[in-house]
Amino acid sequence: MPKISVKQIKSPIGRNSAQRKILISLGLNKINRVKVHNDHPSILGMIDKIKHLLKVEKVN
Repeated sequence: MPKISVKQIKSPIGRNSAQRKILISLGLNKINRVKVHNDHPSILGMIDKIKHLLKVEKVN
């Protein structure tokens, strides 16, 4: 399955609790943390909701 790299580039301060929970569920809790996830529709849906806080790249 293809993989995607997700990096947190902005702080969740001032964001609603749902966006903070999505960051935690993706394994991100500090700026510049990077996690690699499977390219799955549920993960892509979470990323789409907080795309303004993240940088996403495809991993070979």
